[in-house]
Amino acid sequence: MAKSKQSPFQLWKQRLDDNTRSEVLDFFREVRQHITLPRKERDSLIADFEKALLWYAGKGVSPEESMQLIAPENLGGFYARPSVLWYPLDDAAKIYPLSMKHGQMAVFRLSASLLEPVSPELLQMALNFTIRRFPCFATTVKKGFFWHYLNATKRRYIAEPERDLPVKPLKISSSGSQSFRVLYYENRISVEYFHILTDASGGMHFLKTLVAEYLRLLGIQSSPGYGVLDINEIPDPEESSNAFLAADRKGQASGLTDRIALQMGGRLSLIRPARVVQFRMSASNLLETARRRNATISEYILAVMFLAARRATDETKGSFNMQVPVNMRKFYPTKSLRNFSMYCGVRLSLDDIHDIDGILPEISRQLKEKSALEPMTQMIHSSTRLVSSVRCIPLFIKGPIASAIYGFLGDKIFTSTLSNLGVVEMPPELSPMIRDMEFILGTAVTNRSGIGMVTFGDTSMLSITKLTSDPTFEEAFYALLTQDGVRVEVEGSIPYED
Repeated sequence: MAKSKQSPFQLWKQRLDDNTRSEVLDFFREVRQHITLPRKERDSLIADFEKALLWYAGKGVSPEESMQLIAPENLGGFYARPSVLWYPLDDAAKIYPLSMKHGQMAVFRLSASLLEPVSPELLQMALNFTIRRFPCFATTVKKGFFWHYLNATKRRYIAEPERDLPVKPLKISSSGSQSFRVLYYENRISVEYFHILTDASGGMHFLKTLVAEYLRLLGIQSSPGYGVLDINEIPDPEESSNAFLAADRKGQASGLTDRIALQMGGRLSLIRPARVVQFRMSASNLLETARRRNATISEYILAVMFLAARRATDETKGSFNMQVPVNMRKFYPTKSLRNFSMYCGVRLSLDDIHDIDGILPEISRQLKEKSALEPMTQMIHSSTRLVSSVRCIPLFIKGPIASAIYGFLGDKIFTSTLSNLGVVEMPPELSPMIRDMEFILGTAVTNRSGIGMVTFGDTSMLSITKLTSDPTFEEAFYALLTQDGVRVEVEGSIPYED
């Protein structure tokens, strides 16, 4: 009878001296003590340790140093204890799954591009260690009788090679939907989040911690802070709290409804997104251009959006309304990693959109007024009342009712979205290893485009997510920027097939 073929790990282990081989055996005994998952999951997790040790061996790292870097105590008790937690949705997340068509939910993506190609073996280990620090992320979406909820799930979460469309919608029509996915492509690490789970602020904490842990496994130690969480620290209960409950409950409710806005032209694509176009810009050059016009970067980009949108429609009457998410943490400080954002709209009539200088003062005025504490708190009150109005209605009935209500709240009242995360920092020991960061919005239902923007170092990445193959908007956007002295490098995908 032929002997079974030995695995690369078994062959490597045989080449070790007796003392080192004994240490490796002890190491894996300890690994097993930290895992009580079902057999298939357990074996896959153990195989992750084997692949990591082989990767280190290929780089000339000693077994002793390798085992220290991936010490099993970094697993904590996450994989050794059964799931007991569940999380009711926050006020924003309760509306999200009811407001999307056909049980689909858009996602958003945060990415960090490194200077070197990503090692899949070490990224998987980094994810194995990082997820324990974010228990409210280690969840699946479940359907309750009245609401969806997040159910804690102890399993091996997978870092996958990127093979599909970015920010592809996730379906929530059935229970058990995954709440996030980790992807890699060449030198880029991406996390795509189900918006029911978190907002960009909470998602950035996870990405930063994952990248920091990955770089630690490469031997690059860093100081704490800058939004990077200690994976061996006990999670603060506030991190998984519903921060909307901390908002001022006094005052009137308003701001959630608005009139219909004009949409840009172009046939809606059946494939979502139809394309992602990225503008790489010098942050200092962009800031200098905005300051020359006495504007902030967000105000300046909004002005360019209005002008580009004006060129991307054949309508002659009506108004554009640009949605701008507002991080409520600046008003109500919290450690919550879940959703805690609202939004405001900046609206201009087509008759008033002619040039940047002509519309910037009105954009600035509206943005300052509408994103202030009082109107944002009033909007929280409105969303709370909306949730309360359907709280006792069974979920299978609530969906159609919420869809009807959402006709007055949804993306039809907006033309596009600008979500600018501003400047993101990492610990100084890690920053030289990161080239740039990206923020890509998922598609809406009818909006032809959405813009996510983030700055790291002197690189501002502006990502335009398209829902139509009509290139007028991004071409006009590029022309307006370059004519104004902004240096732009265009990247991104080709149009996807439709």
